[in-house]
Amino acid sequence: MTNFKVIDCPTCGNPAKWSDDNKSRPFCCERCKLIDFGDWANENHRIEGETIKRYLDEENEDIQ
Repeated sequence: MTNFKVIDCPTCGNPAKWSDDNKSRPFCCERCKLIDFGDWANENHRIEGETIKRYLDEENEDIQ
């Protein structure tokens, strides 16, 4: 008997099996995985921090 952890899918909240045979983990299915990917692509999710432009400006100060 194989024991596996069951977690809540971050997209829909349904149970998602955390094991090697769930290729969509931590999501319950491919659909929820793609919904999450779309949210990142549309910038509905983001990681807070300084903007890339500021870093690029600092790196190129010597060039100007």
